[in-house]
Amino acid sequence: MTAELRELGQSDWDRWYGTLERAFGGLHEAPEERELWDALTECDRSLGLWDGEECVGTAGAFSFRMTVPGGALVDTAGVTMVSVAATHRRRGLLTSMMRRQLDDLRERGDALAVLTVSEPAIYGRFGYGVATWSLRASIDTTRVRLTVPEGTDEVRLRYAVPAEVTDACEAVYARVVPGRPGMLARQPGWERLPVLDPERDRDGASPLQCVLAERAGEVIGYAYFAVKPDWDARGPQGVVLVRAVEALDPAAYAALWRFLCDIDLTSRIEALNRPVDDPLLHLVSDVRRCGLVTRDSLHLRLVEVGAALEARAYRTPVDVVLDVADAFCPWNEGRWRLTGDPKGASCKRVDDDAPADLALSVRELGSAYLGGVSLAELAWAGRVRELRPGALAEASLAFGSGAAPWLPHPF
Repeated sequence: MTAELRELGQSDWDRWYGTLERAFGGLHEAPEERELWDALTECDRSLGLWDGEECVGTAGAFSFRMTVPGGALVDTAGVTMVSVAATHRRRGLLTSMMRRQLDDLRERGDALAVLTVSEPAIYGRFGYGVATWSLRASIDTTRVRLTVPEGTDEVRLRYAVPAEVTDACEAVYARVVPGRPGMLARQPGWERLPVLDPERDRDGASPLQCVLAERAGEVIGYAYFAVKPDWDARGPQGVVLVRAVEALDPAAYAALWRFLCDIDLTSRIEALNRPVDDPLLHLVSDVRRCGLVTRDSLHLRLVEVGAALEARAYRTPVDVVLDVADAFCPWNEGRWRLTGDPKGASCKRVDDDAPADLALSVRELGSAYLGGVSLAELAWAGRVRELRPGALAEASLAFGSGAAPWLPHPF
């Protein structure tokens, strides 16, 4: 059997997306959610595999701009909507789509590709490494109290209709983005995602709610959340489902979390996606009653090693020669001299007989790229080899980030 791999045409989108839905269990999304993804799909960056008239594979990419260490926004391909029909497994179809996609990304000039995964074991063989982690919290608000910084009581909070304050919330979000690697600057149309709220997906919770934090009439923070009422013999046991909390200063941030912890008739907060260095962990009275769980989030691949390593800054001065292995994208194979500091970097190919300081694959570079995974821990896992004494400590420190990288929303 041969399948034809071709660029997605808009007229084929429904069948193409139906293949994706079936691969993820066959449940159809709510009409408003499906409409949003239809509007956001970039057909010229999407691929379909066709066995005759049947779509048997899907893969797409979004045009993102992602914050990297140093604060720069870098053009990044957000790989998404990848699936292969269960009837066509183990025939190399996923590999053929990944091959075509990475070739296309290189031709477009994308130095970075990122994705989130349903099964983490899949994408390492294509050069993607785990670059960010997310934190899930389940906070017992009957036992946990917050100690807030000076100025918190001066922050004014007010309810707002989410769809009516999108511009104000997006302005706050845009100001937060440069301060944390891994965050995505929302392109036109993506402002609809945070307030997407299909009724059929609420599972007994309220419609999406929004509270704004203000000072002197300026919006300086916001929280998106829902409340799921519940009662038992002890009384009200409602749950606050936190979707997003962003703020421009510590007082506004604390005021929003204090509000969420104090909502009447609730006893727990569920926050599904927070950064692993969330300041909330230092506001709570008992971190053990916050039910913290971490999991992998963003997986990253360097499409062009030289361009990608030059696009970010480095926390301390670094001058190392990297011996990079990349069997899937052989144009990255070889030795690269990286010199950089907090102001910028240069990364140029050098002769293969030049002495190398570190040996690693492009997957390890992907993991370390945003500063959330250290080269030192990868070395202890046997995935980075130090060839010059001292090079590992130098590079590991330089690749670090002052803020843990974090992906604020799926795609």
